[in-house]
Amino acid sequence: MARTPPLPHTRRERGFEPTGGLLKQQIRRVGESRGFAVARLLTHWPEIAGEDLARVTRPVKVGYGRDGMGATLTLLTTGPMAPMVEMQKERLREKVNATYGYAAISRILLTQTAASGFAEGQAAFAPAPKTAPSPDPAVLAKAAETTAPVKDPALRAALEAMAQNILTRRNPKESA
Repeated sequence: MARTPPLPHTRRERGFEPTGGLLKQQIRRVGESRGFAVARLLTHWPEIAGEDLARVTRPVKVGYGRDGMGATLTLLTTGPMAPMVEMQKERLREKVNATYGYAAISRILLTQTAASGFAEGQAAFAPAPKTAPSPDPAVLAKAAETTAPVKDPALRAALEAMAQNILTRRNPKESA
């Protein structure tokens, strides 16, 4: 009687796998549907464009012409920043082509929109600054008093911050 070959393993037996590896095919499929043959352009946009440009632009689409000679990269930007981005298009095109490894992009088009993006509900370009509530002066005084014997200023500052967190922490039993 012939033995049937064992079924191939559906899981890798190397332990944990990075999330990027698990989602690589889905990311590539979605990226290619929008014209991004190299997903790196989407995932590493701040590194490619630079922090200043990445803060005010987003790559939206790569369109290929009928001739097949060079593609057009469409960038999303806000109206007030469009002239600034326009002046930097050639340098940005060189950086993008360096990512592709050849002169893939021949033109860059700008699409102006509101800061929150298209109707797809995209996030705003820049994150809102975090604002912490001002601590109670009594808590600050108690934390400073508790850490006063510590001589090292860096350690004392860290311990004061920890003491403030402990002193302002809510007790779940009291709120019930």
